[in-house]
Amino acid sequence: MEGVLSVPLAIRLHDAGLRWKPAPGDHFAIPDRDLDDEVFVLSNMVIAVYEQPDGPVIGFNGTTEWAMDDIEQSEAIWLPREDQLRELLGATFHMLERSQMEFRVEITAAGRRLSVEGGTAEEAYGAALLELIRLGVD
Repeated sequence: MEGVLSVPLAIRLHDAGLRWKPAPGDHFAIPDRDLDDEVFVLSNMVIAVYEQPDGPVIGFNGTTEWAMDDIEQSEAIWLPREDQLRELLGATFHMLERSQMEFRVEITAAGRRLSVEGGTAEEAYGAALLELIRLGVD
């Protein structure tokens, strides 16, 4: 899904120690449950548009017609958005630059400037965050 981190890189970040405090609007995946291609979004309420004879109606629903069993938060993989990744980089972040084919993020970690690339801005931010975690930078 465009705008969020890919599942494989999100799993690597999770395994490296990135922790998630779920909040409305967060995207997540549930790997290894035949739902690998599905992206879910936390929401306080489900809102849907229904076609009525007099025209479309926006319905506010507390639940959907189907429900998945509860899952442990540890089974879900957070797919951070670009803004969340940039916030996690904090003061280490210097710049995001786009070349013809890739994005490059520059950060300062462990007293040196690092450059990390990715196919999307989210992937470059995620790779930079992974480097920070590996280096033990808060």
